[in-house]
Amino acid sequence: MRRMPDASPSPADALDRFVREMPKMELHCHLLGTVRRRTFEELARRAQAPLSAAEIDAFYTRGEKPVGVLRVLRALDRWLLTRPDDFHRLSYEYLQDAAGHGVRYAEFFWNPTGTAQVGGLAYATVLPAIRRAIADAQTDFGVIGRLVPAIDREAGADAAMEMLQWVLEHRADEVPGIGIDYQEAVGPPQQFVQAYAAARRAGLKTTAHAGEFGLPAANVRCAIDELRVDRIDHGYTIVDDPALTRQALASGMVFTVVPTNSYYLRTLPPERWAAEHPIRRMRELGLRVHPNTDDPTLHHVTPSRAWSMMVRDFGYSIADLRQCLHNGLDSAWIDAATRAAWRADWSARFDALRAELPDL
Repeated sequence: MRRMPDASPSPADALDRFVREMPKMELHCHLLGTVRRRTFEELARRAQAPLSAAEIDAFYTRGEKPVGVLRVLRALDRWLLTRPDDFHRLSYEYLQDAAGHGVRYAEFFWNPTGTAQVGGLAYATVLPAIRRAIADAQTDFGVIGRLVPAIDREAGADAAMEMLQWVLEHRADEVPGIGIDYQEAVGPPQQFVQAYAAARRAGLKTTAHAGEFGLPAANVRCAIDELRVDRIDHGYTIVDDPALTRQALASGMVFTVVPTNSYYLRTLPPERWAAEHPIRRMRELGLRVHPNTDDPTLHHVTPSRAWSMMVRDFGYSIADLRQCLHNGLDSAWIDAATRAAWRADWSARFDALRAELPDL
């Protein structure tokens, strides 16, 4: 009996295949938010950590009103990550998972202050393990990884300067710049002007989480005008400030957005979440954005899903995704020759895949 040809994929399936196969980069992802559940459980057993099965299950449960992930990250530092090789494992597994979704280049965050103060592992001890993982992942999966040490804003300005000193004392090609994360309300950006100025003087690139938890657009303005960052992580409340929006449009500032951001899932009604989400408004205003996973295993998201959500939930077109691809290339911490080569190669691959797409 002759086999009938396979039916054409549905538009949804075609979009999933497209976003998975398109070349992409990730610029906003936290290493401790990438840990696979199996890895977490194995580390917890080894450490005999005081975490019940129910607590671990809660860590990896993302309900209709998801809670934040900071408690999970602190638990990793406090109990589970006790050896440099643990960081090799996390970095290698993250890059492996990302490469499986078409990520060819990834800049990922790690908070050295938390690791040192809570976990007792110094920056100089952990850095070689992460560098080895980056090299191993590039050899095994063809993905290029870069580390972005992040200031722990909850630890204060002095700890930020101390962390920066660690980075400068152990300069590495795999560490092109710094960021800042954890609770924005506890450590607003103006507390870290000195650290960012010192980082710029040393030739480091900079980014900052700002406007993440519905906090005022003044935080985004401070990150742009006073920290003088190269790009913004999140930045959603910029939509509340027309003058700052015009400034960002004029400068070409790129915002690394997170479609699965917990704050808006908690605070916007489910029936209006997608329509009222600031990521949609950022598109309407013409702001330059780039989609990312943030904490992929805890958010239950992959790089592919982050990109597909831009279309399905926030009204972005395939042409908009092409612009997002270019936004990432323009804001990544890579040299000009690499940027130009990837722009030509990735754009051609994007266009070839796009030609196979049905009308969505």
